[in-house]
Amino acid sequence: MPDKPFHFKQFSVKQDRCAMKVGTDGVLLGAWADVSHHPFSVLDIGAGTGVIALMTAQRCGAELIDAVEIDGAAYEQCVENFENSPWNDRLFCYHASLADFAGEMDDTYELIVSNPPFFSEHTSSSDPGREKARSAAWLPFEQLLEAVARLLADDGRFNVVIPYREEERFLALAAGQRLYPYRITRVRGREGAGEHGIGRSLVGLSFRERTLRTDMLAIERERHDYTEAYRALTGDFYLNM
Repeated sequence: MPDKPFHFKQFSVKQDRCAMKVGTDGVLLGAWADVSHHPFSVLDIGAGTGVIALMTAQRCGAELIDAVEIDGAAYEQCVENFENSPWNDRLFCYHASLADFAGEMDDTYELIVSNPPFFSEHTSSSDPGREKARSAAWLPFEQLLEAVARLLADDGRFNVVIPYREEERFLALAAGQRLYPYRITRVRGREGAGEHGIGRSLVGLSFRERTLRTDMLAIERERHDYTEAYRALTGDFYLNM
């Protein structure tokens, strides 16, 4: 059942109080996010269960990993998951809106990650709680990018997962905040599917314009038959990978 704890190799995530459960988008971003610059400080925007921040803590030695979450129940669960993790001395969650957090925070972060809640006429769900969570906490790209531009260190990196159909608009809005893509991985569910099979884009941005590297990631060959690329990306986390 989706309300049961989700067990990874090095930590577990309780999710019974979160409308947004652990899902493929968050795990993809947590495994893909760029830690090659060895960030000292990390911020997870819209933390939910805290899974992305926890994965980041496992992957790098950042001494400060903050998260911000607007929903009260999700915030409490995120705090619990942080406290029960092996990295509880490095993880901290704020209960605030992104606008309030960005307005009050003086520090900047060397890595910012986000699996932002999105809700539009193109988005629907068979789960009313999930749909309510997405619409109530909906974070417009304009607001997200404005906050990131304020909170990101000059040499920092922002990594985000978004719907593929929104990629072009997102990059145009990012350019308005002087944030430029340096890395994009487009994700499709099934190997061999054409462009119509692409569901998500993993996007890395920074204030410095660099050569853009793009690639494609397929999750499955057939149902529950995962590709080697997906296994390599997530193998340090999923129990059965």
